[in-house]
Amino acid sequence: MFDSLTQKLSQAMKALRGQSKLTESNLEAVLREVRMALLEADVHVSVARTFLQRVKEKALGAEVMQGLNPAQAFIDIVHRELVEIMGGQAPEHPLGFASRPPTVVMMVGLQGAGKTTTCGKLALFLKKLGNSPILVPADVYRPAAIEQLHIVAKDAGVPSFHTDLRDPVAICAAAVAEARLKGWDVVVLDTAGRLHLDETLMEELARIKAATSPDEILFVADAMTGQDAVRSATAFHEKLGITGVVLTKTDGDTRGGAAFSIKQATGQPLKFVGEGEKLEDFQRFHPDRMAQRILGMGDVLSLIEHAKDRIDEKEAEVMAKRLARNQFTLEDMRKQFQQVQKMGSMSKIMGMLPGVTKEMKDQMASAATDKRVKHLEAIINSMTPAERANHNLLDGKRKRRISSGCGRPVSEINQLLKQFVETKKMMGQMNDPKFMARMQRMAKMGGGPSLPF
Repeated sequence: MFDSLTQKLSQAMKALRGQSKLTESNLEAVLREVRMALLEADVHVSVARTFLQRVKEKALGAEVMQGLNPAQAFIDIVHRELVEIMGGQAPEHPLGFASRPPTVVMMVGLQGAGKTTTCGKLALFLKKLGNSPILVPADVYRPAAIEQLHIVAKDAGVPSFHTDLRDPVAICAAAVAEARLKGWDVVVLDTAGRLHLDETLMEELARIKAATSPDEILFVADAMTGQDAVRSATAFHEKLGITGVVLTKTDGDTRGGAAFSIKQATGQPLKFVGEGEKLEDFQRFHPDRMAQRILGMGDVLSLIEHAKDRIDEKEAEVMAKRLARNQFTLEDMRKQFQQVQKMGSMSKIMGMLPGVTKEMKDQMASAATDKRVKHLEAIINSMTPAERANHNLLDGKRKRRISSGCGRPVSEINQLLKQFVETKKMMGQMNDPKFMARMQRMAKMGGGPSLPF
């Protein structure tokens, strides 16, 4: 979402390198570049102006901390202000739960923002936290909207409310009453949207609010619409008093300005972001982590959480033991490929690593890394269990059979085997105390082997 902004901010910071201190003259050029970067990212002009003023005041008033050069001091100030403008320190939990269940979450927004899918994503998110949510279809106007929500609920593995009622207010009130009786602790209301704001829609939403007394009213905004999303959020907040925002389609070709402007425009925090079409592509919005990513510092905490959600810990433990005994086989390599694919695209993973530039991510994309992983897995899938267990069985005849089965050339099979042998050899060396001691000595001296990527 912020690739372009990250690149432009990085270029702007270069002007401070080599400077002995922060002064008004050397700041002006940098702030001018930062202003252009923010406006190109579709940040509202008033928000950009406020942000830059606060950065300038703190930069000129700050003494460079010991060990920090002007560029580092400026980045630290920008980081703190980015966190503040996007919502400040995130609370322990993004939702405010009712003291007495069920907690009612009312989802509102315009048509096309992805509200129904977001209901399913939120339900899955809550389910992983140990809650028992139920989805309620309250959009009786859009064709197949009710059926869509039932399908989304099934995919998320949560119940949905079934009724013959056709009045949205009555549906929501009945669902909350049933949740209280049957023990569901979170009720997610999927309300109707419109192609544009209208008074009829707002009146219906106000009646639903009055009938259900929701603990959270989340506005679902399409990141692709930029400042239109901010204007819509403001209108909904004035009528309903929203408590937070969910920004969808952040993986698309969007400039990200809405993430900056929503908090300033509504006074309500951005709580969640949707990063893809799958129900798992949904996470909390952490202003501090997003600020780090914008400034090229990476987001290792989110990467760790992302990995924990998708990697089988028991299987990882078994793999670690096999590696320790130097029993690594092609079957183990295949499982590693599968784990990598569960993590998502390589460009997304790299975006969470510190120091990864846009050029590096573009290079990874041009190299079709994700596609290559699938090709390598297809090669191993075409082998017999005996061949996966013992790669020495793979002679020319077997390789030609595998090539025919997976549709990849024999040269790629040879490359895979070479990579496997080198990996197995490295794993064996890591179990050698003498080798590890030598590596530690080289690390202390500032040397060491280069990484293979």
